[in-house]
Amino acid sequence: MIKHIVLFKLSDNSPENCEKTAGILRSMDGKVDLLRGITVGIDNLHSPRSYDIALEVLLDDMNALEAYQQDEYHCNVVKKHMHSVASGSVSIDFDVD
Repeated sequence: MIKHIVLFKLSDNSPENCEKTAGILRSMDGKVDLLRGITVGIDNLHSPRSYDIALEVLLDDMNALEAYQQDEYHCNVVKKHMHSVASGSVSIDFDVD
């Protein structure tokens, strides 16, 4: 299994925008068949080094991760929204048992 984690800094990190954006990320559940699990969290600390939203998805393998990156819903809805609201992001992908 592969765990894919992305942390996002939002241009507008108001509570309303964070909730809206988290909802769009969560909307992949049931719409992106490759996902074996999804968790979305909104930062509580709000320190200068904090990111605003975390996305964690679980996929079968690296092939599934590559397919996820090209998934129609992920690209046309989620990525499109994230590119319009995020001022930055970091990610990590690693094997899990």
